[in-house]
Amino acid sequence: MAGAVAPKRQDTRKFFENLSGAGKSIGVLTSGGDAQGMNAAVRAVVRMGIYVGAKVYFIHEGYQGMVDGGDNIKEATWESVSSMLQVGGTVIGSARCKEFRTHEGRLKAAHNLVERGITNLCVIGGDGSLTGANLFREEWSGLLDELVQQGLISEEAARTNSVLHIVGMVGSIDNDFCGTDMTIGTDSALHRIIEVVDAIMTTAQSHQRTFVLEVMGRHCGYLALVSALACGADWVFFPEMPPEDGWEDNMCQKLSENRADKKRLNIIIVAEGAIDCHNKAITPDYIKELVVRCLGFDTRVTILGHVQRGGTPSAFDRILASRMGVEAVLALLEASASTPACVVSLVGNQAVRLPLMECVQMTQEVQKAMDEKKFEEAVRLRGRSFENNLSTYRLLSYRKADSELPNGEEVAGDEEQFNSSFNVAVLNVGAPAAGMNAAVRSAVRVGITEGHKMFAVNDGFEGFYKGQIKEIKWGDVGGWTGQGGSLLGTKRTLPGKHLDKIAEQIRIHNISALLVIGGFEAFESLLQLYEARADYEELCIPMCMLPATISNNVPGTDLSIGADTSLNAIVETCDRIKQSASGTKRRVFIIETMGGYCGYLATVGGLAAGADTVYIYEEPFDIRDLQANVEHLTQKMKTSIQRGLVLRNENCNENFTTDFVYQLYTEEGRGVFDCRKNILGHMQQGGAPSPFDRNFGTKVAAKAIQWITRTLKDSYKGGRVFANSEDTACLLGMRRRAMVFQPVAQLRDETDFVHRIPKEQWWLKLRPLMKILAKYKTSYDVSDSGQLEHVTRVRPKETNTSSTI
Repeated sequence: MAGAVAPKRQDTRKFFENLSGAGKSIGVLTSGGDAQGMNAAVRAVVRMGIYVGAKVYFIHEGYQGMVDGGDNIKEATWESVSSMLQVGGTVIGSARCKEFRTHEGRLKAAHNLVERGITNLCVIGGDGSLTGANLFREEWSGLLDELVQQGLISEEAARTNSVLHIVGMVGSIDNDFCGTDMTIGTDSALHRIIEVVDAIMTTAQSHQRTFVLEVMGRHCGYLALVSALACGADWVFFPEMPPEDGWEDNMCQKLSENRADKKRLNIIIVAEGAIDCHNKAITPDYIKELVVRCLGFDTRVTILGHVQRGGTPSAFDRILASRMGVEAVLALLEASASTPACVVSLVGNQAVRLPLMECVQMTQEVQKAMDEKKFEEAVRLRGRSFENNLSTYRLLSYRKADSELPNGEEVAGDEEQFNSSFNVAVLNVGAPAAGMNAAVRSAVRVGITEGHKMFAVNDGFEGFYKGQIKEIKWGDVGGWTGQGGSLLGTKRTLPGKHLDKIAEQIRIHNISALLVIGGFEAFESLLQLYEARADYEELCIPMCMLPATISNNVPGTDLSIGADTSLNAIVETCDRIKQSASGTKRRVFIIETMGGYCGYLATVGGLAAGADTVYIYEEPFDIRDLQANVEHLTQKMKTSIQRGLVLRNENCNENFTTDFVYQLYTEEGRGVFDCRKNILGHMQQGGAPSPFDRNFGTKVAAKAIQWITRTLKDSYKGGRVFANSEDTACLLGMRRRAMVFQPVAQLRDETDFVHRIPKEQWWLKLRPLMKILAKYKTSYDVSDSGQLEHVTRVRPKETNTSSTI
């Protein structure tokens, strides 16, 4: 890892070197239902705690272990959390504990903590576990007084342990906690659901069957809603949106319409807590019986059950949990007697801290609103991530019949006749990325719903100038969400040399707007088209770009469609590679990742796979750094640690090649460990898109088409579209907490065109985190860490926000 300690610079950043944990003890426990990623959170808390000089204790079996004490509370070491990153569930155990709900139980727990001097608790669990922790904190001083009176602890012990600090992390596959976009485990549960749906689709296709799938979510429909979005389900039932009376007929009509449209299968997703508007449960068996009775379709029911809780955590959950774990330790170090108990969570791509009880109260209000049948209110309280998913689902589930739009012109009111229906072209540019097809499907369907005629361009701008442009209908994009690669075809050709022909094709097909989905080439293409507007009036139309590239190297966005799928491929392979060495002697793997000059995949993949060192172009390194890294790893391998992982971005250094690094480690590690090397190559670009990429692609494309519709209306003058201002050629990107449309002309200055990367990249802030978790001494900038905020209820309408998933 380039240079163990970053040089000190004079600036306004705040580093956590002055946040010492010396003399402090932190207890970490997992409670309630398990969730994939809890182990990654435990690992991060332990390593960050030890790093700052605190003692960290495992509290086994949740609150039960805290009440029982004894061997259930054990001091953790650096090595004791090795190799747990990739394990699902929770290694330290979780249990539902009735005793902790009683005063006597909490008194025992307090005694056990004081005996070990633990006054900082990190609780990973659902809202019940966190509420219990808060009650414990409120009672703490009273409990200590009782213990002193009973002679179980000294007054001195009561004084030194007088304040209990609590930080929560939400581990729940249901994503049912207000104040956070994603809880630990949700993304992995979606992976399990989508794996099953993809598998079921092939058999359903063969037999023309209807499948009814029940997913978890007794009180929260997040898993049902997002998996329905991610697999393009025909119908979905979940608690927050009970169907109106007569839904049976509507559903059967839609299923038969889809079959008539050459669709060979139907998928219906039901949350286990689904109800109708009279509070009557809607069960998979009832739906099956209904479909068989009304339509005679061959119908099967699959109940996913605890499969959703199992399996290895996804890359997203490992990164989320690692970031949250480090943030939790920082929050504990900064806590004072007056700081309320807080939860660390994620909003957009930003870590935040929120008062625990505000979040719990809001979560309880959702249930109250649902009990009172105020379902719109419940959806609003769930937060913007849930709202965005629901509005996108509604957009995509409403299909206008072709008869309603004979030529795309018959729209309410004559005055709107000309400016409501336009020809909009969609194309993919650059290298293929998983999730591109989901974005195209969403764009086509939302465009049709908005009254436009949608045109598909094959093979990027090469196909554009050759005239490979044809109209694409609703049914043409059926089943596209789960397909990897680019079904439209994609090329790296830039439009610059073919502007005459492109302008001619725009004229021939009367194209009024352009949606370009792709990577760095797509960004360059849009810039070229924007700059050519002065010479070609045909290019004075609204243009929008969606970043889709595994390298995540496009300016103006924190995340790109396709990067998550690629990260999962890298992490899965690293897990397998590490496992291949189990039982052999100590071994170090040198792994090369893709990404061009952008170190995103290597860095974030390294964080998720538990790498010891990651070499990237953005952080220059020399032979002394390489030597320091080898020595550091050699020291580690002399302990109980068996395996090492070194990631190298393909273009990080032209001389220190993967072979060079491999040979260096082999030579220097002789007698301590042996080495193997692996070049991951194009497997990082293939595969079915992850739930995140399907969802992200679907949502950003829907948002882009709505922007195109608005921009078309604004630029429609004198019977034609004319858009030449810089804000009519935009890139839609995710910036920290919001989805933002940014003019490509303004992003030009933020870009390093030689190396095809943005000049500033947010993920570089994750590098110190990765180094700390790999036992390096480093500088960690905490000025960007979460400040305590409050849960917001009413969000301003005019901000253009969306969320990660």
